[in-house]
Amino acid sequence: MASSHGVARTTRIRTPAQREADKQKIAVYRDLDARLLALNASPYPSPAFADPSVLSLTAQVLSRNPEHYTAWNVRRRCLTCGSFSRPPPSAPPATSAPTTPSPSSAASSSSPSATTRPEPPSQPPPPSGPSDTRVEDGQKEEEQQPVADHNEVLRSELEFTFPLIRANPKCYWIWNYRLWLLQQAINLLPVPVARRIWEEELGLVGLMLNKDPRNFHAWGYRRHLVSNLESRALAGATMAEAEFAYTQKKITSGLSNFSAWHYRGRLIPELLAERRAGDADRRSFLDDEFSLIRRALDVGPEDQSCWYYHQFLVSNITSPPTRLTIAPNLSSAEKVSILRREMEYIRDLLEDYDEDIKLAYEALLDHILAVARLENRDTTAEEKGELASLLAKLRASDPMRKGRWDDFEKNMGASPP
Repeated sequence: MASSHGVARTTRIRTPAQREADKQKIAVYRDLDARLLALNASPYPSPAFADPSVLSLTAQVLSRNPEHYTAWNVRRRCLTCGSFSRPPPSAPPATSAPTTPSPSSAASSSSPSATTRPEPPSQPPPPSGPSDTRVEDGQKEEEQQPVADHNEVLRSELEFTFPLIRANPKCYWIWNYRLWLLQQAINLLPVPVARRIWEEELGLVGLMLNKDPRNFHAWGYRRHLVSNLESRALAGATMAEAEFAYTQKKITSGLSNFSAWHYRGRLIPELLAERRAGDADRRSFLDDEFSLIRRALDVGPEDQSCWYYHQFLVSNITSPPTRLTIAPNLSSAEKVSILRREMEYIRDLLEDYDEDIKLAYEALLDHILAVARLENRDTTAEEKGELASLLAKLRASDPMRKGRWDDFEKNMGASPP
């Protein structure tokens, strides 16, 4: 019996009847797979892909093996040759002459739903009367039908993938297919209808993250959803404040969440820019983030994700300022003051905690050297002694990297007192 990530692996003993049933399942799957691959070799586009039986075949294969990326691609072909082949109602006729949009309409023309049909020149006005209303109503119904059809197919496809993604939440191909469906919503539906689908998808990924808060597939998917919901294509507006609050919620419910901390760090520059934060506001924000991560480390002093976020905050002080720096205009004295405060906190944490905390030792090493650089001086004898002590603890707690610590000591000039 072996283990992976602390979970024991066991061998399932099968009866002869179970073995026979498994053989039958394999035979059925192989037959389905062979039929699918033969269809995939057909030229594209082809009327063969519009046959509903082909879509059914992909469903049978994917229900057995959602990692079958060819089946997902054939399913895309089925939709583009069938349900999605009917143009959206707002698309101009292929025979119409191209027109040059005015600057004021250029933005709206980027979405299929915003495109308008150019009116023919010298077209006489239609006759008035009761028949005129009936014609317009018929045209309206005719234009609305593709929207309803596309909306129904898209929702049906999203519903089809839902049980698959619940059972296989880290399958790349399911996530990619759902992203493709969402893009079709933008291409084929009016903006309000498409936006509703994207918003519902954001709710779904929230449920997925409630089930597994550290699913990095879902976190990456969420970032993509938010980016598009903020875009002009979906008539969006910034969601930075709401998403920043969301990271706070997920971190509070579970500190060991690399993705939540990472997303939080990515949101901060956008958040501060939207708030038009000045130097004092930025310094206050940075102090608040340090307070947050210290409270997290008090609860989980061995948590890697917390230390990495602490390292991210410190890098805002020790690295050259950029447009993404939280507080780019701190003076050297202010930077040193913050680093000394964090060093004192880490020393207190190590005193209160009996076991070795490797990442705390590494943080202290970096902070001591950073203070010397900021003050434009060599390390003092006292600092060299502390550095040597920290390196000795790192060698003891991480003997597999003894060579790394030896090189570190040689490069920084530290030596035992």
